[in-house]
Amino acid sequence: MTMVEPTSAQELWAAEYAGQVPADRVVRNRSGITIEPLYTPQDWSGDRFASDLGYPGQAPYTRGIYPSMYRGRTWTQRQLIGLGTPEDYNGRVRQILDLGANAISLLPCNSGFRGLDCDEVPTPLLGTCGTVINNVDHMSTALDGVPLDTISTAMNDPTPFTLLAFVLATAKRRGTPFDRITGTSNQSDYISHFVANHMFYRLSQPGSRRVLVDHVAYCRERVPGWNPVSVVGQHMQQAGATPAETMGFTLSTAIQYAEDCMARGLEPDDILPRFTFFFDVSISFFEEIAKFRAGRRIWARIAKERLGAKDPRSWRFKFHGQTSGVDLTAQQPLNNIARVTTQAMAGIFSGLQSMHTDAYDEAITCPTEESARIAIATQNILREEAHLCDVIDPLGGSYYIEQLTDQMEEEILRVMKIVEDAGGMYEAVGSGLVQGMIGRSALAAQDRIDLGEDRVIGVNCYRSEGAEGTQPPPYRPDRDAMEAHVEAFRAFKRDRSETEVRRGIDGLRNAAQNEKENVFEKVVDAAISGVTHGEIVGTLRDELGFGNPLIVA
Repeated sequence: MTMVEPTSAQELWAAEYAGQVPADRVVRNRSGITIEPLYTPQDWSGDRFASDLGYPGQAPYTRGIYPSMYRGRTWTQRQLIGLGTPEDYNGRVRQILDLGANAISLLPCNSGFRGLDCDEVPTPLLGTCGTVINNVDHMSTALDGVPLDTISTAMNDPTPFTLLAFVLATAKRRGTPFDRITGTSNQSDYISHFVANHMFYRLSQPGSRRVLVDHVAYCRERVPGWNPVSVVGQHMQQAGATPAETMGFTLSTAIQYAEDCMARGLEPDDILPRFTFFFDVSISFFEEIAKFRAGRRIWARIAKERLGAKDPRSWRFKFHGQTSGVDLTAQQPLNNIARVTTQAMAGIFSGLQSMHTDAYDEAITCPTEESARIAIATQNILREEAHLCDVIDPLGGSYYIEQLTDQMEEEILRVMKIVEDAGGMYEAVGSGLVQGMIGRSALAAQDRIDLGEDRVIGVNCYRSEGAEGTQPPPYRPDRDAMEAHVEAFRAFKRDRSETEVRRGIDGLRNAAQNEKENVFEKVVDAAISGVTHGEIVGTLRDELGFGNPLIVA
């Protein structure tokens, strides 16, 4: 047998590599893309700099949506907070602001997500996973000392957006003009709830569609600094969609919402600058970076070429990243600090605009004060000590990153084509197509973990019995304080003006029955009149239909 001598350095490397690594050892990322052991100029060349990369703030937007990126302004630290009573929330949010956060986010109690008031739910269930906020008094207490005209607030607020209504009612009490309010309805994406976050899904699919468009129209006119649409990829990725599927579904959803608003007569350049996106950032480091770089340039093309937007602000793909709770483990929970740090670095190198870093104990409980402090410190260390903000898109030009960005873009567009062929995202989720795709991906991922193909430290490898003792106890709010909170709420309902309440509820019903009226405007009016969260949701469920998600076996 005659040996063939390598004729170049690359061939020499390939021969030596093949002699050390079995040929059947194939590496794929979570999106199913094969990852090569080495990338060279044959995979990506600087000759494509102008077409693939360019400069930050310019087409094709691969490198970021602003010219200065983190050199001009770093990402917003927006920690998600939700626990106990409004007083508990207010105490925690003041601590977070003192520690350096410059925006806040509010997570309501699960009872609120289900459309219920606190007096309809057993007290032990209240406040364990979010704050119990059912009326304007609760919101006023939760935001006591928080200047609404300078601090951006994100509300985890599904349709019909009662939390924003209570914020506006609070602003009205304080004399703060609505046009000074900034923030985001970061659970406005009813399609993601229909698909993957059923607890948040309150109104029927057609009813949700109408209320969302009304919400956008109202905010554009009355609360221009508010982002009424946050398209949420997080839910679908946490349900099991691959990173590429997640980006494809999310962009398809954004197209749906934009075209629904345009069918209402809204101009693309009036609404798209206020579109934002909300994503999971998993521990698949390079894949996540490539996902966001690809998504950013796809959205710029969609906004300009398909939706007809002419204002460059409409082309910007602004997104919030939350480190992925799905990657966290209840086993050896302190290891989660390393996972969150890796996820956060992926988000920063992706060029996100705001970020939440999970606390290490979130696989077990509502974060403690200590774990929440470490989560914020993680962002501070990465920004202040690690110098991750010194260079814009520091991985740009890497053979691997550029090739992977191209491959992720191709896979994302393939997913979007499937949705488009099904009639768009609204029709695709109505038929169960999207849910079926996510289910298959979730099952495949779990199989890889069960077979040990994907290794999770402390779960299917490197297990340590002694480390389990570090788990913190689950958070439970003070029982007496919660009972007092519920009793005060009952007293509020007894003492309020029944005439005002009846006027508010009648206004809601009439608006729901009349397509020419804006439903969300009446939600705000009802909140100001003392109508509660449960009453608003209940009234609209009567008129627009109950939110029953589609179950796909």
